[in-house]
Amino acid sequence: MTNHEDTEEQLIETIDEDGNVINFELIDIVQVEDDESIKDNEYALLLPVDENEDNEEEKEVVLMKLKKDGEEYIFEAIEDDTEFDKVVEYINLLQSGDNNE
Repeated sequence: MTNHEDTEEQLIETIDEDGNVINFELIDIVQVEDDESIKDNEYALLLPVDENEDNEEEKEVVLMKLKKDGEEYIFEAIEDDTEFDKVVEYINLLQSGDNNE
């Protein structure tokens, strides 16, 4: 995964299928390189941001596909369960490699 030690918090605003605005904090961007079926795809790890929620509550990380459209980035839900599972497996491998250093 990329190193974001010196970067400030990046907030992302998305709109769900019902037209609701959802805010996320961008945690990391992962480029999957090990699997031919999803090679060269980028995925974003996002944490929901809700000013009304208690900060003590554990939040679930959201994984979305990242596409570039000109200068804009588009965040898309991963519709394919197999693709989602492969990306999660890749991220877990990266994290276990980080822990062994």
